Amino acid sequence: DVVVVQSGGGSVQAGGSLILSCAASGTSGSRYCMGWFRQAPGKELEGVALIDSQGTRRYADSVKGRFTISKDNANNTLYLQMNSLKLEDSAMYSCAAEATGGPCYLFRSDFGFWGQGTQVTVSS
Repeated sequence: DVVVVQSGGGSVQAGGSLILSCAASGTSGSRYCMGWFRQAPGKELEGVALIDSQGTRRYADSVKGRFTISKDNANNTLYLQMNSLKLEDSAMYSCAAEATGGPCYLFRSDFGFWGQGTQVTVSS
């Protein structure tokens, strides 16, 4: 089975930066789509960014120009560089992965393997 382990996150002031990382194991020999989702208290899960097996990146409109997703294929580690953070970026961020060589989208149903979640708190 695929295991997804996250690291990073924490607290930062508005305008600051944070980086999240996510390592997926058990993926040898398969092509994967990997992405980030977030959920704030009282709100629905929101897809933030993904990168598919072809290198195509997709971003939520709310983070375009501020967040950058990247992947180190050598060790199957995913990163989310978050710049110019806003109060509304505060949420529990989860990494997700799915074995597919085709396109994938920022929907929960497109991903079958999930990390443990990490809190990001942006303060004024």
